[in-house]
Amino acid sequence: MKRAALLVGLMIGAVPASAQVAPPDYGRAANWSAAASALPAGASKPAKAPKVDVFYIHPTTFRSPDGAINADPADAKANLWVDESAVARQASVFTGCCRVYAPRYRAATYNSFADPAKQKAAFALAYTDIERAFDHFLKVRGKGRPFIVAGHSQGAFHAATLLEKRIEGTPLQKQMVAAYIVGINLSEGDFGRRFQHVRPCETPSQTGCVLQWEAILAGSDVTTAATRAQSTFVGKYGDLPGKQTVCINPLTFDARRPTAPASAALGAVPGVPGAGAIRPLLAGKVAARCEQGLLVVEVDPSLEMKPLPGGSMHYHDFGLFWADIRADALRRSKALRR
Repeated sequence: MKRAALLVGLMIGAVPASAQVAPPDYGRAANWSAAASALPAGASKPAKAPKVDVFYIHPTTFRSPDGAINADPADAKANLWVDESAVARQASVFTGCCRVYAPRYRAATYNSFADPAKQKAAFALAYTDIERAFDHFLKVRGKGRPFIVAGHSQGAFHAATLLEKRIEGTPLQKQMVAAYIVGINLSEGDFGRRFQHVRPCETPSQTGCVLQWEAILAGSDVTTAATRAQSTFVGKYGDLPGKQTVCINPLTFDARRPTAPASAALGAVPGVPGAGAIRPLLAGKVAARCEQGLLVVEVDPSLEMKPLPGGSMHYHDFGLFWADIRADALRRSKALRR
């Protein structure tokens, strides 16, 4: 959780939140975001009759002035920020293949990160909403339909827990196209320990597998960042082989091709995630390579993307590869349905 405490946000908005709120009723449309319908110029058209569903979990977006450690999913101002800074810029990648379900939930706020006990409690409460939303998702989407699980940062943390507790080793695993668990610290050694049945994706057409990357700007201290990322595994299992984090290059989605030039990049969303419309896609602006378990990226200045301290490109894990993820999700969805 150390890495999560540092980087488990997307854009932190100063919006009200309260821990003393009722759990969302997922039978109400208001408790599901519709912002995934927003698309940047240059995007391929949405699927007309999607045969695959996506359960998407948004990252941390709240720093509450009242000190609450969990967000209020009924707060209209907060929801607008979630929709524009996260759902529209991340979940929208999946509309090329799929119908998107993005639950509003009592997400842990940035306020909880300073105290490990509060953070643990905040994440635990948030996850109860995720499980209930997933149950509703399973009920309404249609029996046997293929699905994708996707999340970033805090959302990826919950997606990984959901995969572990509710999907792997069950009949649902055969219906899962893939799990995009992006921007957290799943290590190679977690597979075979924490996850007994699913494995990282090795080829672009593989299904039922896990995709993960954490972007860091070229020229940064990759070794220090990689050691920090590995601390989650080391703290749980010890300093053992397998501590290196999983890195799947989203320009190739192929474990045999960990490096790709900018010419392979199908399209990034420029700018810093935040309020307002999504800017048009720009292709050929990102080179990427897996190094020590992290995704080292060379980013064209025209993308106007700002790194976090240490060169982390955490806020841009999706935006850097928007069109590439869109193409991958469509390809894997077709592969499962063959």
